[in-house]
Amino acid sequence: MNTTQCQWVAMGYIKGVFGVKGWVKIHTDTEYTDSLLDFPQWQLSKDGQTQTVTVAESKINGEELLVRFEGIADRDAAALLRGYTIEIDRASFAETEDDEYYWADLVGLTVYNREQLNLGTISSLMDTGAHDVLVVDGTYGRKLIPFVAQYIIEVNLAQKNICVDWGSDY
Repeated sequence: MNTTQCQWVAMGYIKGVFGVKGWVKIHTDTEYTDSLLDFPQWQLSKDGQTQTVTVAESKINGEELLVRFEGIADRDAAALLRGYTIEIDRASFAETEDDEYYWADLVGLTVYNREQLNLGTISSLMDTGAHDVLVVDGTYGRKLIPFVAQYIIEVNLAQKNICVDWGSDY
């Protein structure tokens, strides 16, 4: 019996269909449009339903990722997948370099400042183009903290927290 629990991470969603041969348009929440193709099997989820699919073919059309899954050969079957979230098992991610983190590993961490004041929990991250920003929700309201060395003192994934140089009144 396999006791390993998968941690599924949302990496995008199916926007709609493309053509008549079962292709779908993918919105990716990854740094590069084709990064999802590093994972040949995806879990699709919507409204409590999940299914595993295997990418049969893929291509980039401008800034858009297009894929066709095994067993999906026409527009009608592809249309049924619209709105499904694409999830990847966290265990299949590549190892990160020192001081590099996947967003999925940061969401849910508790944020403390130098004075050990609990600023809240990371609810999401934003990409501003220049750098990532932690979205922290807590007792002091929503904080937007740039994820740069100037403000990040320590990230401790084992203890599930981050220490920042940030005031409660910023």
